Amino acid sequence: MELSTVLSFVLVLLGYLWWKVTRPKSFPPGPLALPFVGNLLQIDFNNFLKDIKEFSKVYGPVYSVYLGSTPAVVVRGLKALKEVLMIRGTEFADRPQNRMLNAISHGKGLVVAPYGQAWKEHRRFTLSTLRNFGLGKKSMEERIAEESIYIIQNFEKNIDTMLDPHFIIDNAVSNIICSIVFGRRYDYDDSTFREVLNLIHENIKSSTSIWAQLYNAFGFVHYLPLPHWKVLQNAETVFAFLEKILEEHKRTRTPGEHRDYIDCYLEELDKEGHENKSKKTFDNHNLFICVADLFLAGTETTSASLEWCLLYMMVFPDVQEKCRSEIDRVRGDRDRLDYEDRVSMPYTQAVLQEVQRFACIAPLGGAHAALKDEPLNGFIIPKGTTIITDLSSLNYDETYWKYPHEFNPENFLNDDGELIKVESFLPFSAGPRVCLGENLARMEIFLFFTTLLTYFEFQWPDPALPPDLTPVFGITQAPKHFKMRLVSRK
Repeated sequence: MELSTVLSFVLVLLGYLWWKVTRPKSFPPGPLALPFVGNLLQIDFNNFLKDIKEFSKVYGPVYSVYLGSTPAVVVRGLKALKEVLMIRGTEFADRPQNRMLNAISHGKGLVVAPYGQAWKEHRRFTLSTLRNFGLGKKSMEERIAEESIYIIQNFEKNIDTMLDPHFIIDNAVSNIICSIVFGRRYDYDDSTFREVLNLIHENIKSSTSIWAQLYNAFGFVHYLPLPHWKVLQNAETVFAFLEKILEEHKRTRTPGEHRDYIDCYLEELDKEGHENKSKKTFDNHNLFICVADLFLAGTETTSASLEWCLLYMMVFPDVQEKCRSEIDRVRGDRDRLDYEDRVSMPYTQAVLQEVQRFACIAPLGGAHAALKDEPLNGFIIPKGTTIITDLSSLNYDETYWKYPHEFNPENFLNDDGELIKVESFLPFSAGPRVCLGENLARMEIFLFFTTLLTYFEFQWPDPALPPDLTPVFGITQAPKHFKMRLVSRK
């Protein structure tokens, strides 16, 4: 026998023995894992949605994989996902901790912090503060309307050119959350802010790469000059940008006056400074990570959603025209629509939801973990085990969609053209860890989208060369950069 054959046989044998030893009897089954590397070599981390779907065909809706020596449980399908996210959402509301997350967030903030008193207090405080600054109110609509003016002006400058809308859309969306958190907006030609946004997008993609997984799996990787360092360096640059904003707020704030989220948090720190420090959950480090979480989460998914909207409107011009007709009918002679107008616009709402379904912008949501050993689908999930919630498995399930594998707004409309609620549509996840910016994102997407279709027609520049709809995979799925032709309607 050749040496390579012998080595392969030995590796498979070792893998089988290791698998038999490390997978407890009541743990979900999964593909054969090799020693040390687990299933890392069996997964394409450029986009592993296809791989976890294929594993599910063999091992069912709840199965396990090994990321190095660390076990993870993949959950797919409506029944199992409802169990984890909603029915027993609290029991599975923890977050797994790994080297990359700990290096960046240190277990604090709003997104990856463990489930507990500190996280609950910060989430409650943040939701209350967002409402105080207009979330769900007319004042927030005004902020979005004001930012829309800048988008229109910048689009109009490119009427006679081929425009890549990414930078304009990205800035506009980010400016909404910046106005709430920082109390200011940034010009679209601000090179420093542009670089910060670019680094965020780069990290969103890189955080799911094989290099990030190797860093999480093997401690010694930390000391090697590998691409995982780029993620950490990018985070440091973004944090340095945020640190300057925080320091400026501390110098210029007036106690009792609230310009933004940061001011409100600093006042909370003043209150807790007079209380028993052993009970203190609000601190400067948590403030810093909360600001970073809001900044990142308030930009990435909404920006990607709007870019997918524009791309699909060019791919399906008949859908674009139907949306525009409904917008014009409801708008009448007003300059713009109000958010409450959406109730009279079932087709446009169906289109926006179909974009989120078909593009699957947040395919895995955030990873979950059990607070203690928990039963799931006949198995026992040990405390702290990473749970990957494959929300993308809902979006193309033939059981729930009329047209699961094609872009068609009728997936959200009944025979009378009325908007329907589909149980398997969870673009913002669900349960205790549901996206806290869901309402803001829905408002932004509706108002920005309808304003853009009021002022412009969007055309694909080269009918002979169709657009590439393959997403850029990461924590979120954004479209590849594209250029479009604008036709003014004013």
